[in-house]
Amino acid sequence: MADQVTKSIIVKGSVDELYDIWSDFTTFPQYMSNIESVTPRSDGLSHWVMKGPLGANFEWDAKTTLMEENSRIAWRSVDGSMKTSGQVSFKALPHDQTQVTVTLQYVPPRGTAGEIAAALFARPEQRLSEDLRNFKAFVEQTTRAA
Repeated sequence: MADQVTKSIIVKGSVDELYDIWSDFTTFPQYMSNIESVTPRSDGLSHWVMKGPLGANFEWDAKTTLMEENSRIAWRSVDGSMKTSGQVSFKALPHDQTQVTVTLQYVPPRGTAGEIAAALFARPEQRLSEDLRNFKAFVEQTTRAA
């Protein structure tokens, strides 16, 4: 059975700016503390590496299942050590602000790998909130510098 977490944050910036930044998955390690790398592949998938405790990494490939320009991006894992899916949506607000809402579903692997994954996903609401705060800081710093 999958666990699910949903969190939102309000970010200074237009929907199109935030959508463009989020849709570049290679920037995720700059604001997602447990993501080591995201590498686009020629077949349209992306390869993800997540940092784990004691030097253990989890790797999987993900397929982007939906890209509604300036509105929503969805994805799901296709193989690897982590079964995960999710979506992010962008809602324009007054005063050049955008509400960013992320929903993640994940099924950690079983056995020893599952125990390590459970440690990674301890307090998932807190981790997602931290990642969204980091995204907000990244976006607001990036768009100010431009």
